[in-house]
Amino acid sequence: MKNETQNTAVKAPSLIDHPPRSPRVRLGGYALLPRLLDKCRADIAGQLGEYHTNCPIDQEFLDYAGIDYDALRQQVAEGLSDGELLDWIKENASISRTPWEIEQWSSYQNQRAPEPHTDLSAYFLEVLASHNKSRGDVRTWVDLLDLDDYCSFGGAA
Repeated sequence: MKNETQNTAVKAPSLIDHPPRSPRVRLGGYALLPRLLDKCRADIAGQLGEYHTNCPIDQEFLDYAGIDYDALRQQVAEGLSDGELLDWIKENASISRTPWEIEQWSSYQNQRAPEPHTDLSAYFLEVLASHNKSRGDVRTWVDLLDLDDYCSFGGAA
């Protein structure tokens, strides 16, 4: 079934064929942002696969930057490049952040792990176990996302 919002003019990665960029990849210093843009572009092009847009990890960026998802999506649908979207974000963010603040936030995102003994930690362990529960090196959310992306496209954990 064709996605009602499908736009073939947007140059988008097919997330049916490969994962979006790692949450570790940065744009303008922001972690998570390139992944969000990949998913948004793929959604607009009808190539989202099993991924979700405007999900909790996307909201981490949107809330921190002070950007509305629908407004960002509209700009993505216009076909703006990563650099152009970063400029738009800087101009339209309701919260102005310094490079130092962005660096600290991005570092925190890369190190963020689930709180022990919560529903989220149980979910984390469930996803990890579905790939390889003996992977003691997978400790953070970005570790888990990278592993899940790799395994989802045929990699062995």
